[in-house]
Amino acid sequence: MARPEAQADLIEVFKADRRMDLRRAGQLLKSYTVSLGSRPIGHKEVEGDGRTPEGSYVIDARNPRSTFHLSLRVSYPDACDQARAAAEGVSPGGDIYIHGRPNGGASTGVQADWTQGCIAVSDAEIREIWSLVPTGARIVIHP
Repeated sequence: MARPEAQADLIEVFKADRRMDLRRAGQLLKSYTVSLGSRPIGHKEVEGDGRTPEGSYVIDARNPRSTFHLSLRVSYPDACDQARAAAEGVSPGGDIYIHGRPNGGASTGVQADWTQGCIAVSDAEIREIWSLVPTGARIVIHP
């Protein structure tokens, strides 16, 4: 892990630009090109819709044994997401992560949006992100 003073306190994802920025005290630390869910336009509403959520969340867990190299879990669904889904009688889904490529597959390069709603980067990039983003960091996902 990077020194605490070098770690990001905010992740911003700009879905329309396929870009993820890591920031500390408002200053840009690093920017990455990302792949999103297979149907990236709009907020995730139901399990299996292929959308990446939009809104403000936190990184609430780390998985060093992910089937996608390494992964950082996004705290989706929050209470509002759960209430909306309950009112519609559907599951909001979950298990939204920032992760690398599938284990055993190509480890580099960005490809078309392919995840089930996650935010994907190369394996080298997720290793760097892993070292720069502590559990508890805020993540804001913009349309």
